[in-house]
Amino acid sequence: MEKRYVIFGSILFCLAIILGAFGAHALRDIIPTDKLNSFEVGVRYQMFQALAILLLSITSKSFDFSLNRIILLMSIGISLFSFSIYLLSLSSLLPFSFKFLGPITPIGGLILIISWIIFIVKLIKN
Repeated sequence: MEKRYVIFGSILFCLAIILGAFGAHALRDIIPTDKLNSFEVGVRYQMFQALAILLLSITSKSFDFSLNRIILLMSIGISLFSFSIYLLSLSSLLPFSFKFLGPITPIGGLILIISWIIFIVKLIKN
């Protein structure tokens, strides 16, 4: 088990709960519905991915291959994906324009997909 990934997954999980509550209670009346829906997508993906990172980290000894690179890719992917969505969703409330982050979201999603494909391929090979 990589302790750092357990810690990171736990932090992501905790932040998803906090951000989910923030979105449901503080943002619902101050940002447009489409932006709130996007924000909630970021929270949902972060929650599921945090759970996956936690589970894989805790059970890593049961695999015949190292999960370090896979979990690292998952961590990078979800960070890029969700946090770019958060900033884009909140852009009307922030003093800076975060439109430049638009292409970052799909890159984060692609990194997540690649990490899961690598995991599946390693499972099949072993």
